[in-house]
Amino acid sequence: MNDTAAKSEKPRSWLPVKRGANPPATEAAINRNVPTPFWIIVRKEFGDHLRSWRFGILIGLIALACIGSIYTAVTALQAGVKSQETDTSFLFLQMFTASDGTLPNFTTFVMFLGPLIGISLGFDAINSERNKGTLSRLLSQPIYRDDFIRAKFTASLLLIAVVLYALGFLVMGLGLITIGYPPTPEEVFRVILFLLIAVVYVGFWLNLSLLFSIRFRQAATSALSGIALWIFFSLFYTMIVGLIDKATAPADSSAMSILVRHARLILFLNRLSPSFLFTELTTTLLTPGVRSLGPLTTAQVVGAIASPLPLGQSILLAWPQLIGLLAATMLCFGISYALFMRQEIRSRA
Repeated sequence: MNDTAAKSEKPRSWLPVKRGANPPATEAAINRNVPTPFWIIVRKEFGDHLRSWRFGILIGLIALACIGSIYTAVTALQAGVKSQETDTSFLFLQMFTASDGTLPNFTTFVMFLGPLIGISLGFDAINSERNKGTLSRLLSQPIYRDDFIRAKFTASLLLIAVVLYALGFLVMGLGLITIGYPPTPEEVFRVILFLLIAVVYVGFWLNLSLLFSIRFRQAATSALSGIALWIFFSLFYTMIVGLIDKATAPADSSAMSILVRHARLILFLNRLSPSFLFTELTTTLLTPGVRSLGPLTTAQVVGAIASPLPLGQSILLAWPQLIGLLAATMLCFGISYALFMRQEIRSRA
């Protein structure tokens, strides 16, 4: 009877899993869907920034300024088209560069107010966690230090990209509704590249404020340091370079080689400023008629064809400035990374 019961018993559908064997398919699928600590911190920081009053106030101010720049651009374009003084070959791109004089254009607002977004998102990224005592508790978990700082930077940069592309597409949509002139594919690509460069430019200030947040213990000190550098490069650096230009101007204005050498020196000093690099990049991409970013002699100008550059040639012309801006951004992040990895983090009593 026992033999009959043993034969009639159904075979088991499971076997004991040995140690070190591969997990079942369902467990493997669950493990693949579990986010890593890096992405968990990114999501948490991204949501905290979106829900903060500080970010909402800044975005409101920048959005109002951009809407004002759109109104002045539309007014200037309508007046220029009626008087037949505006070139309609790249009319859609002039939504970002034109102005009637009452307010600056869109690119100027991004150059001047964009660093405020980066500074506001990064000035207390690390020191606030340290002062609250949550940094030591967080790093005591199975979370790597480099994942923590990379997640802080990635979350803020993603938010900056979302904001700038949203504002840029807002300008494109309002311009399309207002002037009724559809953009060409080349104009769309130029606007997308311009917004990408704006993200890199604001990312530089984000990395700089992140560096100050690691270096200084107090959030107020890091915020004041970032704002001081922003004011220096936005206002005073151009004045200092102008004074150097007057002081070192050659007395003999007949020697062309001396004048060109002096102009290249002043241009090099100007290009040490990230704001000037961003201005050159936006001018090249949004104004296809620009064919050079340096001093030109009369022999180089004579015989040149007055026609706009294609997109590929404009990118090649602005490539050194883009590499310089990327290098400055990566340098700031590298210094921040090295300082944070070498710091001693203790729990507060």
